[in-house]
Amino acid sequence: MQQLAIGSKYPEPSKKFRKKAALLSVIAMGLGQIYNRQYVKGFLLLAFYVYGIFTAVTSLPHALWALITLGETETHLQKVGRLYKQVMGDHSIFLMVESLITVFIMLVLIWLYIAGIKDAYRTGKLREEGVRPNTFKQTLSFVAAYRFPHIVLAIPLLGVVFFTVMPIIFMILVAFTDFTRETMPPAHLINWEGLQAFKELLRTKAWSHTFYSVTLWTFIWAFFATITGYFGGFAAALLVQSKGIRFRSFWRTAFILPFAIPMFVSTLIMRNIFNGQFGPVNQYLGMLGIAKAPWLSDPLWAKITLILVNFWLSFPVSMLMIIGILSTIPRDMYEAADIDGASGSQKTRLITFPMVMYSMAPLIIMQFVANINNFNIVYLLTNGKPLNGDFQFAGHTDILITWLFKLSMEQGKYNYASVIGIFIFIVLSVFAIWNVRRTKAFKEEDAS
Repeated sequence: MQQLAIGSKYPEPSKKFRKKAALLSVIAMGLGQIYNRQYVKGFLLLAFYVYGIFTAVTSLPHALWALITLGETETHLQKVGRLYKQVMGDHSIFLMVESLITVFIMLVLIWLYIAGIKDAYRTGKLREEGVRPNTFKQTLSFVAAYRFPHIVLAIPLLGVVFFTVMPIIFMILVAFTDFTRETMPPAHLINWEGLQAFKELLRTKAWSHTFYSVTLWTFIWAFFATITGYFGGFAAALLVQSKGIRFRSFWRTAFILPFAIPMFVSTLIMRNIFNGQFGPVNQYLGMLGIAKAPWLSDPLWAKITLILVNFWLSFPVSMLMIIGILSTIPRDMYEAADIDGASGSQKTRLITFPMVMYSMAPLIIMQFVANINNFNIVYLLTNGKPLNGDFQFAGHTDILITWLFKLSMEQGKYNYASVIGIFIFIVLSVFAIWNVRRTKAFKEEDAS
């Protein structure tokens, strides 16, 4: 709505244009712009205003009713003559989604309404200063010249709102209901239950024991998966880039092969390789006279195997990025260190490692966050097994995201799964924002 005063001097005498324009926009969106003689913009805003009034009258009351009640009629049988006919009831989930969309549209229209008032006031002020308001064509030229990045960014932002923000809001709402497989609509209605799901998950002994144990293992898994992948890539990059190494291109290609293969294929192959009975690893160990290891059947061994397999799949990415960073470190820093008599380990510890960490820190943070949600490798390699009789629908190697999947897709505990989803969302958001703001690379960008 904002535009530059690119028009010529306006020959009108000074009047209180701003107040009249703003007041007219308060009465009806677009009237202020029409008053300021921006007719095309004014009629467009007026059309949005009419649509907003129509939506507020026809759809908003039903949306609010649906959001408050989640439906009032269950699917039931109704006797028609001598026969019973099934009458479909309200679908609580559909009502909730439709309500969210309607409320979101109304919020956008309210934002447009407020922006229209500000625009009318600002344009009226320009008229008081003797500046001619921009025409619609001039406004489009201004937007194309100065607001093009905003328009381009607005398109994916709209996708973020619809495909990320709204599902998150939906998940939060479901956590406050009794939505389970037993209350699946439209056969049943869903009811608001407040914090009941939170209390049962966090206070009931059976559920809380599972929740805290799975959460602890999730963070342990994410920590070791990130650290091993990073330092493995760092060591491989140093070795590949070291002086005097022959066939450097061959080593680079060989190490990147694990990354080139689709992850689910590699993971499924690994699951067979580490099979306790028929896997080739145990077969070779037996040929060497070494006892077979319960790679995937013992809780501790299964966790170690998960970290090993993740290391094998993740270190090539770190290696490639660190190789790129190593090429940007000024050589004169190493030459100055040589003059000072620094050893190879000292140069690595005082020059190479800090320089790499400076660039890699944001990526390491995001890898840690990604590993908390690393569903594929855990689900495909162990499926959360071995089973744990003390847990509620979770195994020894389940992390929060795989437990959430089992609760929702296998057990139909949608409200519990939503509570876990909210917990994951809060932890990851707070952790990521807090750490990214502390990263020197981002501080450097903010200061520039």
